[in-house]
Amino acid sequence: MSKLKEIQEQEIDLDKVYDYAEYPDDKVSGRCDNCNSAYFKSSVKSGIFLREYRDCGMKKSI
Repeated sequence: MSKLKEIQEQEIDLDKVYDYAEYPDDKVSGRCDNCNSAYFKSSVKSGIFLREYRDCGMKKSI
């Protein structure tokens, strides 16, 4: 079982920043596994690219 499926069976913590290497987009690349949205805000700080989905607020560091 993938780690993302384990998270989905639990509950996705929207305050946590998930690492893309550990939790890649499982269903469709570029879409949120939580809300299936392709709309996200991107930011870069200290060399870390952060993707935050606008609909649900889930964050992934790329």
